[in-house]
Amino acid sequence: MDIEKIDAPIISERVKKPDWLRVKLPMGENYLHVRSLVDKYKLHTICESGNCPNMGECWGAGTATFMILGNVCTRSCGFCAVATGRPLSVDYNEPIHVAESIKLMGVKHCVITSVDRDELKDGGSIIWKETIEAIRRISPGTTIETLIPDFQGIAENIQRIIDARPEIVSHNLETVRRLTKKVRIQAKYDRSLAVLKLLKDGGCKTKSGVMLGLGEREEEVVETICDLVNVGVEILTLGQYLQPTKKHLPVSEFIHPDTFAKYKEIALAKGFRYVESGPLVRSSYRAEKHL
Repeated sequence: MDIEKIDAPIISERVKKPDWLRVKLPMGENYLHVRSLVDKYKLHTICESGNCPNMGECWGAGTATFMILGNVCTRSCGFCAVATGRPLSVDYNEPIHVAESIKLMGVKHCVITSVDRDELKDGGSIIWKETIEAIRRISPGTTIETLIPDFQGIAENIQRIIDARPEIVSHNLETVRRLTKKVRIQAKYDRSLAVLKLLKDGGCKTKSGVMLGLGEREEEVVETICDLVNVGVEILTLGQYLQPTKKHLPVSEFIHPDTFAKYKEIALAKGFRYVESGPLVRSSYRAEKHL
């Protein structure tokens, strides 16, 4: 089946980003402290691999989002800067290393995410469960948010996350239904909704994120908001898509902050309990507030 075209103007790479997308360079004592811990324990953070624009702010505050199961993904999404290829073998000591680093950093609320590991029978869900359990043992005062892949929709793998009981479980829809094949090549819109429903039915507090500026229409954004509410998602993040490299999907539009504010009002009116909506918002941005 042919991939549906994005019927919106494509912004040239040479077009200057608007002022509202400017961020400060990472600096400061706290940032350097976090930097040293990440290097010492050879941890993979989505802050780095995902080229997150908030890395300076978050690391400067002494927080970070940890990426487990390596830094090579089996999928090749058109928006993501994480490397695609054949991942290295699973590091079974990783859960302990992550938990020990969280304790050393004094993190009160951590976010854990991962690459997709479709080549593994369990999708990496066993390491996921062991990481959550290790954090509980080693840093019992830390609350946990997990930003999980779809595990190909396999209920057994998703159940391991439910059983581990993190305070929040997030799975990003990323874009509207029409653009999913273009943006998330190996993912499925309805499968992601089904994963979120399984999590909600299992008693989890659920969260999802959507990127804007890929060619979506306003009515499609509203439809996506409604679809997420209908499967019980309580927390929503909306942010601007930024092209990580020339090989990735181009930006179709830079969404104005006023439009983000409008979508926030709509989402809250539809039933979301908490919404982060703005050009620089990312999935784990100010995650501690979502508790």
